[in-house]
Amino acid sequence: MPLDPEQSPGSLLWHATLRWQREIAAALTPLDLTHVQFVLLATAWWLNSRGEDPNQLTLARQAGADVKMTSEVLRKLEVKGLITRTVDAADTRARKLRVTDRGTGLAIRALAIVEATDAAFFQATPDRDALVAMLRPLAKAAGHPDIPDG
Repeated sequence: MPLDPEQSPGSLLWHATLRWQREIAAALTPLDLTHVQFVLLATAWWLNSRGEDPNQLTLARQAGADVKMTSEVLRKLEVKGLITRTVDAADTRARKLRVTDRGTGLAIRALAIVEATDAAFFQATPDRDALVAMLRPLAKAAGHPDIPDG
């Protein structure tokens, strides 16, 4: 017999995720960034800050995003002057990604806004560490490349 929606982990996760996505989208609207643009910009900035100039495939994998969609969003970020894409000397089909100074400033501002939005959203959770511990294996099973075991 199926679980009632209020007893179904999948249903509860679905509704919580929708609410969280709405709140993040609203928080990013004043910065003229969509949630996906933010994720890709922040991920590129993070990789750049660690000395990496990722290509589109590396960025998509790190962000957990579809490669084709990543390409489309990167073009928009480039038009906005937030990233540059240059030909990779090792593979002329690939483009190396660098966040511009303008993009860096926006990524840092957006990260602060998203972290504050997350803090407000997750304050209803009695034990944040327990929530992270529960979500970690789900993210790892989804193929996130940098999730540690525990």
